[in-house]
Amino acid sequence: MRPGSAVAAVLLVAGCAHEAVMNEAFDQVLDREMEAIVSDASCPLASLSVVAIRDGRVVYERAFGRRFIDVGGTGRDKPATTETLFRIASISKLVTTLGVMKLVEDGKLSLVADIGTYLGYPVRNPNFPDVPVTVRMLLTHTSSLRDDAGYFWFEGNLRDRLAAPAMWARDHAPGAYFSYANLPWGVAGTVMEKVTGERFDRLMKRLVLDPLGLRGGYNPAEFDVANLATLYRKATAGDEQVWNPAGAWVAQTDDYSSRSPVSRANAGYEPGTNGTLFGPQGGLRASAADLGRVMRMLMNGGELDGQRVLAKESVDAMLSRQWQRNSANGEGDYGSHKGRFNAWGLGNQQFLEVSGPDFGDKLVEDAPFPAAGHLGDAYGLLGTVAFDRASRTGLAFLVGGTACDPETQRGKYSAAARFEERIVTALHRRAITP
Repeated sequence: MRPGSAVAAVLLVAGCAHEAVMNEAFDQVLDREMEAIVSDASCPLASLSVVAIRDGRVVYERAFGRRFIDVGGTGRDKPATTETLFRIASISKLVTTLGVMKLVEDGKLSLVADIGTYLGYPVRNPNFPDVPVTVRMLLTHTSSLRDDAGYFWFEGNLRDRLAAPAMWARDHAPGAYFSYANLPWGVAGTVMEKVTGERFDRLMKRLVLDPLGLRGGYNPAEFDVANLATLYRKATAGDEQVWNPAGAWVAQTDDYSSRSPVSRANAGYEPGTNGTLFGPQGGLRASAADLGRVMRMLMNGGELDGQRVLAKESVDAMLSRQWQRNSANGEGDYGSHKGRFNAWGLGNQQFLEVSGPDFGDKLVEDAPFPAAGHLGDAYGLLGTVAFDRASRTGLAFLVGGTACDPETQRGKYSAAARFEERIVTALHRRAITP
């Protein structure tokens, strides 16, 4: 043995032991913080699943609460696990964009093409009939399409709906004005079907979900729902909730405890007629772990575990700044005036650290986090995906429902609910920048 090698070995062992202790302490502290948020008497959460990434690898992954709550009291509650799938609401738009970019790579779509050339009929804002609507506009919320008359239908052809004046902005032409909407993503899904001849849910499985190793999908009738979270609120179901924090949990969607999922399309469905059926804008079921894989792929310029999923040029295009808010070029939120949206890429929000009480897009309370990603909010689901490609750090959380109206949990420094702020800040402080 060389002189000093024994001392070096002792120091190495001591260092490894110290690192193991520190890692254990970090996990335990963060576990306790997450558990405290889930069980907070001011607003308990039905379930919570989280993932944190540092240096391009997963360093923390946990689930808390219950993916199924047996309100009948027969003891059939089921815990959430790290493999539990959630209906991830508008975070779906980020994943749908991966499919669009794959079709661009394959030469089947162009970001600057008039979508009418793909659909086979003209698509125009009747108030601006000379301005074409492009794929890029769909992905950046600048198409002038609106949700005023709804954004999905289970029957009929989307063509008929796009002819309705209520679907279009009256005061802004397609191109530069940002207004968050869901309908453009149903249109994008329909375009994807039209150019491939494949149903949207199956097309996304082939293009994106299988290559990334994601287990869920856009159509619960076509995958295993045994570990799918039911989404809850302590409120009546539907679009207009009556909250009762002292009452029972009420299932809002994805309760398959006594029935099987029904396919989103009938056997005679013709791809390219109405892709909104499969929820390109909000219908993907995925886990927080799945979202970790999406983030890692984007951080790595399109590669994951040694496999190329997207070209680096596609990732660069997605994450490039497409729109940034000024005083006249867009709306800062969807359904409120909280300054939630301030910059956008292709299918992803870009967080600019705008901050104020119950206002802005700042993610972390006590540190900068220059991230891209997406928010989700529907049927009780509240979630966030945010990652910084430069530092190869990221986080995601999925909440399966709240016992109180999130509006009663006003954010301390952002438009997010206070419990969302606590989740993100704890993940960033403990796991990403310990």
